[in-house]
Amino acid sequence: MNLYTIRLPKDFQPKADVETLALPFDTRQKSRFRATLASGIDIGVDLPRTGVLRSGAYIATQTDEALQIVAAAETVMQAVAADSFTLLKAAYHLGNRHVPLMLTPDAVYFEPDHVLAEMVEGLGLTVTTMQHPFEPESGAYAQHAHETRLRPLPVHH
Repeated sequence: MNLYTIRLPKDFQPKADVETLALPFDTRQKSRFRATLASGIDIGVDLPRTGVLRSGAYIATQTDEALQIVAAAETVMQAVAADSFTLLKAAYHLGNRHVPLMLTPDAVYFEPDHVLAEMVEGLGLTVTTMQHPFEPESGAYAQHAHETRLRPLPVHH
């Protein structure tokens, strides 16, 4: 079984075609899992805990076999509004509940939850359950958490 242990840089460009692995959001959040490629080959993934595998990311084995991750279509709820302000209000209220959200200019997507669906319908949105790749926002601090460190202030005498 091939074991994928390396996250390749965002600017990685494969030299040849590589196999893709479609994964739902829940699996892409994990650093360790098993999966089966479309070719039927079983693989293991054991990556450093450095965040969600985004669609388009590449991972590799110690022997440089690369694999591209893609977001699989999964059951999500799509909320659309008649105007952008109503959509903005729904995004605000959903965000206050700290649920993963995928935002587009015309809709907000979230994992199936009838309570949240009723809430946004109450705000005037139309909610539809559908199959769609789910790539939620990572949050304001997610990408820079490891880069932005507080430095001690100089002491002035």
